[in-house]
This record gives sequence, structure tokens and C-alpha cells, in this order.
Amino acid sequence: MFRYILKRVLLMIPTLIVVSVISFIVIQLPPGDYLTTYISNREAAGETVDQAVVENLRIRYGLDQPLSVQYLTWMGGIVTKGDFGYSLFYKRAVSDLIWDRLGLTVLISIVVLLISWLISFPIGIYSAVKKYSIGDYVATFFGFLGVAVPDFLLALVLMVVAYMWFNTSVGGLFSPEFVNADWSWDRFVDLLQHLWIPVLILGTSGTAGLIRTLRANLLDELDKPYVTTARAKGQKETVLFIRYPVRTALNPFVSTVGWMLPQIVSGSTIVATVLSLPITGPLLLKALMVQDMYLAGAFILMLSVLTIIGTFVSDILLAFLDPRIRFEG
Repeated sequence: MFRYILKRVLLMIPTLIVVSVISFIVIQLPPGDYLTTYISNREAAGETVDQAVVENLRIRYGLDQPLSVQYLTWMGGIVTKGDFGYSLFYKRAVSDLIWDRLGLTVLISIVVLLISWLISFPIGIYSAVKKYSIGDYVATFFGFLGVAVPDFLLALVLMVVAYMWFNTSVGGLFSPEFVNADWSWDRFVDLLQHLWIPVLILGTSGTAGLIRTLRANLLDELDKPYVTTARAKGQKETVLFIRYPVRTALNPFVSTVGWMLPQIVSGSTIVATVLSLPITGPLLLKALMVQDMYLAGAFILMLSVLTIIGTFVSDILLAFLDPRIRFEG
């Protein structure tokens, strides 16, 4: 096991280098750059752009350099200083923009994840054990409904219902007086009052999907010979159930850790845009729209790195969770 972990860690180094190169190439694929988009927007608004100013900006931000030089400069700043570059659109350091929104993004993602697991585990287990019962049919109905309804549509419906029936505006994570205020107990309470809305919307499809996955996995395991053998040996039903079929059915949950880590950063971009949530998703979308190359590249690189780390963690957890999985030999 130790040799496998060491081998995976060593393989992650060249993988991360390749990922950084691909990330930089991806943000360079669209024609033009931020200054091209900037000029087009100004000309569309009927303004005249001085080409001398544009050339000075291109030299100032290093956009006149070859791609290889731009890449090495960018990666050099990340490795040596933790500097992801300068946002041309927001006129701020990329690292400052990301850290400003990363805290709330992580908070929402973790709360959604924990609540989804806490709800889906008991319902999924009950639905598998009591299959074809009324409770199973109810859970199946709401599971299909949660998977079928898009998150952004649920957000729009909730906004309309809240405004028409309760005369309340749904959006953001803070009341207007706390948006730019310093952290205090009142601001924290205000955050909790607004937090349940995005958690409800973002957690609906995830919870429904986990319920269906757990139910299907448990139904596959409950009738297998090893469960019948353990029951014949006189093991208590609860201990048998948790020790064998439930443990095996958790494999898909552990294997999806590689997807959960990048989701913490990206979040649900469309829902966050609809609800005006100050998290990283809308920031990434805006960076891609205006071709803010260093901001978009930093996000793509972070998502790729988190995917690699998450896959590594999920593989290790699977090896400990399921003794049938062996990496040696």
C-alpha cells in the first residue's frame, strides 16, 4: 500500500505540469484576448479606442510576448510567490479575487454536501430495505422529481413564489446593510438566514441522486451469497447490514470524492448567477466571457489540480473501505 501511495504521489508531479500547460493552452484557444474583447465592446458602444493605448497595455501586461514566455512567467509567479497573475477586467490580483469568494463557496459546498449525505443515507437505506413499500414509492417519486428538475429552474420558481406570496426578495447571501460590512455576530446570523435557500436548491438534485444510487447498490448487495451466509451464522441483522452490504454500497460515494473537490470551487455556476451568490462560480463565468485569461486560467488550473487530488484521495479511501480492492500484485 505504501509503495502504491508513493508511486501515485510521484506520478502527480508530471501530471500537474501537463495539466498546467493544457490549462494555459485552453484559455488561449479563443481568438483574440482581453484587449480584443475590450476594443470590440468600446466600438460597439460608439467609442473610439486609441491604438497606441492598446499597444501600451499589451506590452504592460505581457500580451505581446510569445505564449511560451507568458506561460513560464505565469507558472513562475504561481510556484515562487503564489501569484496567479493580474485580472485585466477587475484590475486586481487574481489571488485576491479568488480568496475573497472562496470562503463562502467552501461554506456552501460543505453544508450542501453534509446535508445531502445526512438525508440521503437513511432514506436510501430505508428505500432499499423496504422496497416496493409506500415509503419506497414516495422516496422514488421525490427522487425522480429532484433529479429531473434543473437547479436553476427551481431557483427561478422559488424566487417567484417568495416574491408573490411572501413579498420577499430571494437572492444573495446577505441583506443590503450587511453586504460590505465587517464580520460580526449580526452579519453571521444574517448569513444563516439567507443560507438555507441556496442549500435547499443546490442540495435537491444531489440528495435525490444519492438516494437512487444508494438504493440501487444496496438492492444489488442484499441478495448476494455472503449476506445469506453471514445471516446463517447467526449475526445480528443490524450488525450484518452495516458491516457488509452498506459498507460495500458506499463505494460509489467514496469514488466521487474526485468530483466533489472541484465542485467546491466551481459550485453551481448557473444557480449562483440566478441567485446573485457572491461565490466563485459567477466569477469564473465572467472571466470566460470577457477573456480575462489569468483569472480564467487560475480557475481552470485549480479545478484540474483538485480533480487530481480528489481522485488520489478517493482511491486511497476505497482501498481501506473495501478489502477486495488491492493495488499490489
